[in-house]
Amino acid sequence: MFSHGIMPPLMFAGMICFMLIGFPVAFSLGAVGMFFGLLGIATGHFDASFLQALPFRIHGIISNELLLAIPFFTFMGALLERCGLAEDLLEGTGQLFGPLPGGLAVAVILVGAILGAITGTVAASVIAMGVISLPVMMRYGYDMKVTTGVIAASGTITQLIPPSLVLVVLADQLGKSVGDMYLGAIGPSILQIAIFLLYILALAILRPNSMPPIPVEAREPMGWRLINRVLWGMIPSIVLIFLVLGTIFYGLATPTEAGAMGAVGAMALAALHRRLTWPLVRQAMASTMTLTSMVVFILIGSTVFSLVFQGMDGGRWIESMMAGLPGGQIGFLVFVNIFIFFLAFFLDFFEIAFIVIPLLAPVAAKLGIDLIWFGVLLCVNMQTSFMHPPFGFALFYLRGIAPPSVKSSEIYWGAIPWVLMQIILVVIVIAWPESVTYWLDKGPKVDPNSIKIEIPINDTLAPLKF
Repeated sequence: MFSHGIMPPLMFAGMICFMLIGFPVAFSLGAVGMFFGLLGIATGHFDASFLQALPFRIHGIISNELLLAIPFFTFMGALLERCGLAEDLLEGTGQLFGPLPGGLAVAVILVGAILGAITGTVAASVIAMGVISLPVMMRYGYDMKVTTGVIAASGTITQLIPPSLVLVVLADQLGKSVGDMYLGAIGPSILQIAIFLLYILALAILRPNSMPPIPVEAREPMGWRLINRVLWGMIPSIVLIFLVLGTIFYGLATPTEAGAMGAVGAMALAALHRRLTWPLVRQAMASTMTLTSMVVFILIGSTVFSLVFQGMDGGRWIESMMAGLPGGQIGFLVFVNIFIFFLAFFLDFFEIAFIVIPLLAPVAAKLGIDLIWFGVLLCVNMQTSFMHPPFGFALFYLRGIAPPSVKSSEIYWGAIPWVLMQIILVVIVIAWPESVTYWLDKGPKVDPNSIKIEIPINDTLAPLKF
């Protein structure tokens, strides 16, 4: 009925159709995988013995200690995001830069970067920054497109700045060290913040009326009192970030152990600000449970899909299609980035990481592309999934907390310049690989922090990695 070569593209198309219809991703992946597995067995295109590896794969997911870093970092971020730390940071930093045109926008970007490093999730950062800074910027007469754009963009920085959850997942899927992935992301993170700040500076010069300074009557006196207030808000958070990242970079702790330390440190930080309460901890635990459950179910569904897909020689189909692209490495990178950019209209970064990355990584490795650099590049690209209209998740989060007076069209138009800046960073990382590899060469060497167990099934299937 079906030729052997048509099954992988049909399976891939079926997955896309289910997701466009709107079925839950985890169950769509599992259902498509099992359906085509049974169809392949019935038509003789799939060896039923491949399914024997499924229990081992699922057990490997549940017992993977590296993935424990996700709930730890999520709990750390959820606790700090709810304990009022962001309000303290933004209020002090806003007063510090507020007397300048665009000063509040600069404060939002800087605080967004710090908050992103301690929350690890875009949703938490965008919602926190929106609730705190949107009313203030509206009160002082900021252009609404500039306001919504800078708030959404300050939240998406979270995806790239270590200890980002995206980098943990990418490291796991690429079979690389989380520490190396964090080191590789340092350069692009700095570049992204610099590009955002340069845009605000240019806008303050060309259109100062769109970002007026804080009125004199609303300013605090400049002096050591204000500086101490800003430092009191920043230094404990920065110390916690450096403790978490430093132990990973120097091999003193695995990402899971560092995440556990970060979770304890977040509770200590909340207690230091006299805001550690049982309702706060309970809310943070509920958020952590929700996100972690979603990740595990998506990973199990993608494992079912990828097992059947590989058993039908889907990996060879992807490899032959990608390897035949004109332009070699550059042609492959251009195609992949365009593909990821458009795929991100419909899929969350977890879904892209669990479904697409395992299919692209072997091709990238065969073309001689460094997988750490490749992973960081895709992470930069996937930032756009949160910003581009009309499906950007950051825009949805912002729309949810914005008052009715803020039009959706203003949120969408405000996001476009920031999407273009994110695309500029993608081009910079492709044209200047040292922006990633420099920190890998200069940084401390870290031993691999996850164990890969290889179970070969037969010659037609690459070793399975748990």
